[in-house]
Parts: sequence; structure tokens; C-alpha cells
Amino acid sequence: MHKPVPETTESATQTEKRPLFSRWWVWFILICLVAVGASILWKKQQPAATTAGKSSAKAPSLATPVFVSPARKGDMNVYLTGLGTVTTLNNVTVRSRVDGQLMEVYFRDGQSVAKGSLLALIDPRPYQVLLTQAEGQIARDRELLVNARLDLERYRILWKQDSIPRQQLETQESLVRQYEAAVKVDGGQIDSAKLQLTYCRITAPFSGQAGLGLVNPGNIVHATDVGGLLTITQMQPISVQFPIPEDSLPQVLRKMKGGRLAVEAFDREMKQKLATGELSAVDNQIDPTTGTVKLKALFANRDRELFPNQFVNARLLLEVQKDAIIIPSAAIQKSPQGAFVFVLAADKTVAMKQVKTGISQGGETSITEGLEAGEQVVVDGAERLRDGSKVEVKQKDQPNKNGKDAKSAGKPDKQQHGRPR
Repeated sequence: MHKPVPETTESATQTEKRPLFSRWWVWFILICLVAVGASILWKKQQPAATTAGKSSAKAPSLATPVFVSPARKGDMNVYLTGLGTVTTLNNVTVRSRVDGQLMEVYFRDGQSVAKGSLLALIDPRPYQVLLTQAEGQIARDRELLVNARLDLERYRILWKQDSIPRQQLETQESLVRQYEAAVKVDGGQIDSAKLQLTYCRITAPFSGQAGLGLVNPGNIVHATDVGGLLTITQMQPISVQFPIPEDSLPQVLRKMKGGRLAVEAFDREMKQKLATGELSAVDNQIDPTTGTVKLKALFANRDRELFPNQFVNARLLLEVQKDAIIIPSAAIQKSPQGAFVFVLAADKTVAMKQVKTGISQGGETSITEGLEAGEQVVVDGAERLRDGSKVEVKQKDQPNKNGKDAKSAGKPDKQQHGRPR
């Protein structure tokens, strides 16, 4: 008989066949080793991070690049500016005063014409015929008048001799007066014919610039034509009409009594000065809809800088403030407390100063309080400054370390700023 195998031996064999990682104490040892390694690594990195934080805290702040400009003392001009229109002193449409065929045109489109110069010629032959007829008629009537006067002298002698009745003498006297009137009528017809001949020659009424011709030679023109032959515009001198606020009118009138006021004409963008003239007249009423009054200035316009109906910015010099403190308008900053500027100190820092501003003209502003002449004010880069900030003064042509010019210092690169990160 076989002996039964004990159960304990089979259980031991199954236990020896289990994998190593299925035992709980193995996992416990692995977790402990990972925790010890992580702790050692953290302790090694912590001093380096603390040292880096301390070094960054101790690093000095970088200076901000800025532009500066000195406050200067000088004269500040006070101007009144308005958008005006160039107007002509004389503008006429030349029309024919007689009917007839246009024979010749003696001007070119856009040509400068002088007063009295011949512009066009209308066929004068019909009016020459009328003149000849009138001259013949007056010659006939004059001879009749001479004969009638001789008869009158004879009738007077006969009447004194009581050879003819009184009625016959009076009839002859009336006939003489009729012939005298006829001669006057004939003289008027001659003058009319001569005037028509004069009108056949069309001349310029004043000096100016001819416009585009409206008719060509060969056309029949009439005195009743609306369009006319051409237009002539006087270019020299020329005027500009512009409005100013009604509140400024009393000051302008006072200045006009003291002498002439200069007026400058600029282009629509107020960048280029076109001409210089003087104020000539003030309108007689204020426009109630806009609260403005129109002024008129005269310009010699020798080089024809101004053109009729052109829009210009008219600038009237009202007065000149002497010995004013002047700085660029870009240096003035705004805050709830008022206007201020950043002033450069000797230690390359900036101090914020409250100022009171006066008038602004041409990119410059006068300072009435808070600033002295010679102080350096920041004109570019002030948006990145605070009171006491360190700055680095740049010149306009001085490049930065990254190769950009100083004027663009501190400004973000548009392409880099727009690229998604």
C-alpha cells in the first residue's frame, strides 16, 4: 500500500511558485526607496533656488531709455486758426454783346490774359454795312437841312416885305427843325453801328487767368447765350475767407486798430505753409448757427500758391508772448491731479513735476508755472517712468544694444508681439 502524501508539502510547493512582486513587503521597500530619493533630490535643489532668488532680488533695476529736451525761454506766438476757402476778387463769364459768327479765338485754355487784350472776334461785316447806311443817311439829311435853312432865310426876308403869309414862314421853320432832328437820329445810328463793331472785338475786362473755352470758331453766338465764351478769374491778388469763434472777435478788432495783422495759409494737413498775407476785413454779422464770424485776408499770390475754391488752414497771428517757457508738447503728461512732466536729475533719475500749461502751437506748449528754463524734460519714453526711475538718455541717432535706434527703444516689435506664443 502507498502512503498518502501530506497536504503541507503541496501547499509549500504552490507558495514557492508565486512571483516575487506579489509579496506585499517588496512593494513596501520600493515605496520607501522612492520617497528617500525624492527627499534627497529636493534638499539638493532647494539651496540653489534660494540662492538664485536672493541674487535676483539684489540685481539692480535696468535704466529706461528716454529722449530729453531742454525747456527754453523764447517768444510764443498766439494764433487763431480756421478752415478757410480761397476766393477771387473778380470772376466773370465773358459773353458776346452782339449776334454773329465767331471768326477767331485768340486765347488758349488756362492762359494768363492782360486787361484789354483781344480774346475773340465776331464777324464785323454786317455791322460795317449798317454803319455805311447810317453814314449815307446822315449825309442826305444834312444836305436837306442846309437847303431848308436857306429857304428859311429867304422866307424871313419875304415875310418882312409882307410878301408871304406868316403861316408859310412857320411851316419852313418847322421843316428845318425836322431835318435837324433827323440828322441827330442819323448820328445815333452811326454811333450804334460803331458800338456794334466795337463789340465784335471781345477783350478781357481785367487781368487774370482764362478758363476752358466754351465755344469754337465757326459757331454762331448770340447776346442771349447763357454759357458765354469763356470765364476769367483774377489770380493776383486773391483772398481767403475763414471763420473764428465769436469770443475772439473783440480781441481781433482791437488788434486791427493798432495795425496790420499777418495771416498765413497752410495746406489742409497744416504741414506746409503756402502763402503769407494780411487781414483786410471782418464780416458785419455773426453766424448764429455756428457762433463764428468770417474774416477776409488778402494774399499777393505772386507764385500762384493759392487757387480759387481751394480749402486752406488760415492762421491769424494775434499776439506774441515774450520770454515764455517753452517745451515740446509731447513732454506733457496728464493725471487726475493735472498736467506734469518728468525732469531729468543729475543722478540720471527723473522727478515728476506738476506744471501749468499755457497755449500750444506747432507742437510746442508754453509753461506758465512749475518749470524753469534749462531743465531737461522727457519727451519720449515717459509712459514707462515713475517718480525716481533711473533713465538712460539716448540721442536720436544712437542705436541700442539690440541694434535698434534709440527712438524705438522700449517699443515692442510688432511682428514678435503679434506672433502666438
